[in-house]
Amino acid sequence: MLYITALSASVLSALCVMLSLKVVAIRRREKIGIGDNGNEALTRAIRAQGNLLEYAPLALILIGCAEFNGVHRLLVGLLALAFVVGRVLHPVGIRDENSPMQFRVLGMQLTLLSMLALVVTNILWVFWLLVR
Repeated sequence: MLYITALSASVLSALCVMLSLKVVAIRRREKIGIGDNGNEALTRAIRAQGNLLEYAPLALILIGCAEFNGVHRLLVGLLALAFVVGRVLHPVGIRDENSPMQFRVLGMQLTLLSMLALVVTNILWVFWLLVR
């Protein structure tokens, strides 16, 4: 069973819905159907949503592979948690021009480091399984 993957996908999907609803709300309020019309709030909301959708699928595949192949649950769980926290922090850091930049930076650091750690973990684990 892929408990960690299921939980991670659920949290990330809920975040995606929240970010999507923010885009929709701004579009309705500003009457912008396509694109961003130069509206900074809409641009930020679109990028927060898009950024999540750019990283989450690959991370979920990596989390699922690690969990399915038997990498220790604590390690998979910690890496998944770091990724999810990174994805939650990132949109907080780009919400508006007054948002604390350190949330965006920390969000991207957690995202990229957790993904890199998942890549290395998967490669080493598969190698270990093949040669033992």
